[in-house]
Amino acid sequence: MAEKLMKYADATKKYDVVFGLETHVELSTNTKLFCPAHIEFGGEPNTELTPVSLGLPGSLPVINKTAVDYAIKLGLALHCEIAEWSQFARKNYFYPDMPRDYQISQYDKPTNGNGYLDVELEDGTVFRVPIERAHIEDDAGKNTHVGGADGRIEGADHSLVDYNRAGVPLIEIVTKPIEGAGDRAPEIAGAYMRAIRDIVRALNISHARMEQGNMRADVNVSLRPSPDAPYGTRSETKNVNSFRGIEKTIQYEIRRQAARLDDGKEILQETRHWDEATQTTAGGRLKSDADDYRYFPDPDLVMLHITKEHIEEMKAQMPEMPRERRNRLKSEWGLSDLQMRDILNADALDLIEETVKAGAKAAGARKWWLGELSREANAKGMSLEELPITPADVAEVEKLIASGKLNDKLAKQTVEGVLKGEGTPDEVVKKHDYKIVEDNGAIEAAVDAAFESNPDVVEKLKSGNMKPMGVIIGAVMKATRGQADAKAVTKVVMGKIKG
Repeated sequence: MAEKLMKYADATKKYDVVFGLETHVELSTNTKLFCPAHIEFGGEPNTELTPVSLGLPGSLPVINKTAVDYAIKLGLALHCEIAEWSQFARKNYFYPDMPRDYQISQYDKPTNGNGYLDVELEDGTVFRVPIERAHIEDDAGKNTHVGGADGRIEGADHSLVDYNRAGVPLIEIVTKPIEGAGDRAPEIAGAYMRAIRDIVRALNISHARMEQGNMRADVNVSLRPSPDAPYGTRSETKNVNSFRGIEKTIQYEIRRQAARLDDGKEILQETRHWDEATQTTAGGRLKSDADDYRYFPDPDLVMLHITKEHIEEMKAQMPEMPRERRNRLKSEWGLSDLQMRDILNADALDLIEETVKAGAKAAGARKWWLGELSREANAKGMSLEELPITPADVAEVEKLIASGKLNDKLAKQTVEGVLKGEGTPDEVVKKHDYKIVEDNGAIEAAVDAAFESNPDVVEKLKSGNMKPMGVIIGAVMKATRGQADAKAVTKVVMGKIKG
């Protein structure tokens, strides 16, 4: 039975929204957090295993130093306090994909705590998201339910488990309750998650591909009558793995909870699941509190000691952060706020910057990635990064235009050839013998033919009406298979009209 929903505008007007995000970021280390098992996305099931990742008796964990360094860098980027001493704890729960029957995480002594992240919204507003902690833990395996609808356990004939992911290092970034967002809560959540993605990629500590599970979030939402009232009971929607899904989850939960509260019904403290097909959340299990997990220090692991000297060493390795980088590139490229937002919305900043580094001008690089290539990506349902063309290819096309070897139409045909797998731009040009017609005699002959076919247009041009000029130029370009230079054509046309 469908849940009753209140209109979003009414819900946010009547109730104060409080939300929080628990973001799991999978680290891009070569090996797992506590053993030397290799990490590979999409590998054969149950092939990247050791006795430690299987939780076999007598096996002992050894911490991955690179994962700790990655955690420190992320803590610095999130303005966290880095603990000199932190501790791993056992979080006890029983799932088929958790071979030890406990997760190794951090509880009361996390590596990073008490930070914040300023996120910029589309209208330029900056909202500060408070960070409770960013702790290190290992991931569970992966269950696959066979025979049910949409891979869910309901109605499944049987389930399979793959332990390749068990033991992969994660950092879980837990916000404090986020207050004061009002009706912009979904927008703020989306901006925050995109900022986290940009940061971990800039730090080169995670691929942060949500579609591959490298990054996902548990979304907590509660409502209360007013900002000075106690927090309401929260729901926790688990493992949402898209920015749009996170935004939609918050919006839906606000509407659902508001309708229940309005009807005098109880809000259950429960886990829920986002269903992309129905754009709704569905109830799961009653949510456990920390006491239910029976945390206690892991006796197989000593406390982590992070010295001030090591923190300074990590600080020295920190790259330029995404927000500062965006501001610098915006200034260098002479962009408006709207133009930069268009680039960010298209997820094209890295590609444009790499194209500029390869020798193109920023305007030309932006034209290709936001124009022809964005249309191609949308038509094929893929990201710009997934297109079979590189920033170096785009820069090469721009160089061919700048050198006068290609015009816009030939450049477009060259790019189409690269996308079809015909080779590099230079190879495509040679294969099709693309070149601008520089023979004035050939251009004049094509212009004469266009004049003869369009006498009414010629009369308008001679009378000073230049609007139909495109008809003549288009006919000439068609006759020369797009290889004539438009400026040269215009010059010949104007000469004949005046002569």
